[in-house]
Order: sequence, then C-alpha cells, then structure tokens
Amino acid sequence: MFDPASRYYNLETAEYVGEEGKKIAYKRRRFLPLGEEMPLLVEVRVAQGDRLDLIAARTLGDPEHFWRICDANDAMNPFDLTSEIGRVLRVPVPQI
Repeated sequence: MFDPASRYYNLETAEYVGEEGKKIAYKRRRFLPLGEEMPLLVEVRVAQGDRLDLIAARTLGDPEHFWRICDANDAMNPFDLTSEIGRVLRVPVPQI
C-alpha cells in the first residue's frame, strides 16, 4: 500500500466492515514522535532559498524524507520550518 520509505509504511492496517459486509482496509492513525527525543544526525541553518526537500536531499540523501525533518522539529506545517532565514533545524538519524 505504501512505499517502505513512507511515514505510513509501518502503521498497522485495520479493517472496517460496513453495510452489507463490505470491507474497507485503512491505516491506523499515526502519532507524531517527540522531536527532541529523536536521535540527532545534524543541525542545519536555513539559508535563503532553502526548502525542506532540498535540505532532506543534502542531509538524508532523499528529498522525499522531508517529513523526518518535520517530525524532528515538531512541525505541523512544513513551510513554517524554512520561512525564517537562520533558523536551526534538527535533522534526525533515519529510523527504518
């Protein structure tokens, strides 16, 4: 259902049985980890023109892992993380 690099990959799959016995598979809710408890790989200072996908590509080797940076910084809105030049972002050690 999800790519192994997805934040949803390890979530348990549940099943809802609706009217007339129709079964619908879905993923359970994902709870955000506490960023300060995630092992730190590096801290990065946001520069002019930075985007999370660019930072993730430089530090984690994959632009689609931007969500790991969001988790490590307790961010609900990814755009907030790069809106302030000079802000220091935590980049976590990738957990598989």
